[in-house]
Amino acid sequence: MDTMQVLVIVIAVLGAASLVMAVVFLVNLRAQQRTVQQAARRAVEEERSRSPLALPELRPGRTKEPREPRPERPAKQRHPKKPVAPADDSEPDVSLQERDRLLRDRETGLASQEAELASARVDLQRQQLLVDERAAALAAAEAAHQERLETLAGITADQARTELLARVERDSRLQAAQLARELETEAKRTGEARARQIIVGAIQRLAAEQTTESVVASVPLPSDEMKGRIIGREGRNIRAFEQVTGVNVMIDDTPESVLLSCFDPVRREIARLTLTELVEDGRIHPARIEEVYERSQRNIEELCLRAAEDAVLEMGITDLDPGLLQYIGALKYRTSYGQNVLAHLIECGHIAALMAAELGMDVAVCRRAAFLHDIGKALTHEVEGSHAAVGADLARRHGEHPDIVHAIAAHHNEIEPRTAEAVLTQAADAISGSRPGARRESLEIYVKRLQRLEEIARAHAGVDKVFAMQAGREVRVMVAPDRVSDAESHAIAREIAREVQGELTYPGSIKVTVVRESRAVALAR
Repeated sequence: MDTMQVLVIVIAVLGAASLVMAVVFLVNLRAQQRTVQQAARRAVEEERSRSPLALPELRPGRTKEPREPRPERPAKQRHPKKPVAPADDSEPDVSLQERDRLLRDRETGLASQEAELASARVDLQRQQLLVDERAAALAAAEAAHQERLETLAGITADQARTELLARVERDSRLQAAQLARELETEAKRTGEARARQIIVGAIQRLAAEQTTESVVASVPLPSDEMKGRIIGREGRNIRAFEQVTGVNVMIDDTPESVLLSCFDPVRREIARLTLTELVEDGRIHPARIEEVYERSQRNIEELCLRAAEDAVLEMGITDLDPGLLQYIGALKYRTSYGQNVLAHLIECGHIAALMAAELGMDVAVCRRAAFLHDIGKALTHEVEGSHAAVGADLARRHGEHPDIVHAIAAHHNEIEPRTAEAVLTQAADAISGSRPGARRESLEIYVKRLQRLEEIARAHAGVDKVFAMQAGREVRVMVAPDRVSDAESHAIAREIAREVQGELTYPGSIKVTVVRESRAVALAR
């Protein structure tokens, strides 16, 4: 602590001490004055109470002479007057004299009390003058002392006070910022640990099947002779089958089996049931193919409706619009990267419910939003737009709550999520799609996607190095600091993300990180 700070502290302490002494002295003087006045009042009251006569209060210096009583006039009587004895005047004279003496004694006592009060008043005035003189002297001494301290310190008291307050404010801000940083770090650390615990607990508690679907279905045959009957004369049966069902029939050297290929899993399943029934019946011709196809189509519709009812029952949803059941059931035969969409919805519903229960949120709303988030995939090939927008519009038209509609529309960040239910739906979708074995992707497609990621990032000016990391879920781009500024690095990150989103097809999301690092190296010898 330097000399300036010591002087400032001494000035502040002396000023406070002087002010306290003056206040204490004035308080004691006022207390003495009140004590003297109260004693005088008590003396007057005691004198009044000791007086044997209840006389009115008389002012000193003025006395009243007692009046002589008037002689009583005898009442008129009708009877003859009797002789009246002469009155004795000695007793009234004695009482009047006694009263006169008491009055004089009272006046004398009051005069003496008044003189004492006057003397006490004079003493109080004298003490008041002394107190005022001492207070003035103390103020002058304090001012001189403060002026001396200011001269020695080289600054005024206001300047010292301002500097002290600024120093205290700066220290307080520094401590507050440090405390806020510590609290923020602690919150992030505990929050990340809590989030990991919730997600891992939800995944561990969920038992889901691995993906097994593909775009090809196999139909067993009783013998290879059945292949000829399926083809028919000059191929009319196979042409009629493909025309009615919209499915490609592949007949190769594989013994006792025929392959059906179609991108639409619903049509592929209808064709599989149709061909299976035709093989069992043995009668295969164009008219029979149309008849069996219509019956298989009705069976598939019933199976889809039953699957939708079972899924809704498993989710515990009782107030779903019946018009949505056909779309939910259609997802039974649809896949996304090899993952069954209906199974994916059920899995997302369970994951969202588990995490909502851990977070203290509305379990029913979160489960419902996660279960319906991909319902638009049932109409993607029929209606223009992304499956998130199509699903949100479909849910809105069937009377779903606005929070559910918003969660469906925002689960791929096509719009900004505004509710906790929408964020939880995104998390459940990501967990279900990224867990091991959930989705299948060929090695060739995976390698090509990683190479294309690096090519897109490397095509921008100023990019030095590009690394595709975490199985293609993150791209780290190193830029040259002398060619790219901080603002341009943000623009490059946004441009790469936009190009990746518009060109590539991938599950989940890809994080683009642009790193701009400049180093200055000096050697001291």
